[in-house]
Amino acid sequence: MQEAYLRWHAVAGEAIESPRAFLSTIVTRLCLDHLKSARVQRESYVGPWLPEPVADDAALAAETVSDYAHDLSVAFMMALERLSPLERAAFLLHDVFDMDFAAIAPALGRSEAACRQLAARARTHVRAARPRFPVSDDEGALLADAFRDAAASGDTAALARLLVENAVLYSDGGGKRPAALNPIRGAEKIVRFLAGLSRKNERIAPWRVHPARLNGQPGFILAEPDGAKQTITFDVQNGRIAAIYVVRNPDKLRRITA
Repeated sequence: MQEAYLRWHAVAGEAIESPRAFLSTIVTRLCLDHLKSARVQRESYVGPWLPEPVADDAALAAETVSDYAHDLSVAFMMALERLSPLERAAFLLHDVFDMDFAAIAPALGRSEAACRQLAARARTHVRAARPRFPVSDDEGALLADAFRDAAASGDTAALARLLVENAVLYSDGGGKRPAALNPIRGAEKIVRFLAGLSRKNERIAPWRVHPARLNGQPGFILAEPDGAKQTITFDVQNGRIAAIYVVRNPDKLRRITA
């Protein structure tokens, strides 16, 4: 945004027919450059990559009528991550910021028809990743509390009942904190993994657990005995936990306070 402002300031004295289109083009192209650079860095990332957790509800109050603009769920952010940079740009500009394809085309350097195809492909992937029936705050809080109690007590049977059969656990340490190097898939494997952690943590000082809404989803902020933090977020579908997202990378937790 700072670079975009500097470029805008450099031409502020000139006659610009459409400031919105001008600024959109600048910001879009800067973002595309950033995405290309980030994707190269991501190739050497240690373990699963998860988006930075967001605990501030104000971040969800975007000034747009788009339903997507209020969605910072981890599943949605990961769906965006799987898109190509051009698909993501076309989708966000059209479906979130309500720009028409005539304005998007010059920003992406593609024809209107090509931009329509990019947005359509992106929309298909994003819709497939979103739950059909979003969980209510109360239901999410109850499931999160049940998960915390079962995990703390080592009740593997209770944990298994909370998970869908094909549940998946992602743990992002970024190579800076211990974490599972690959997603753990399947309720049975997740239960064994959590039971192992529970037995290990019995030998050290207890963690402090704080319920929180993260990325608009139920979860917890955990303060570890050594002062480090981590977050756990749950993706709930049909009354059970379909995905667990654990962020331990300290670079992604700087804005999180317990």
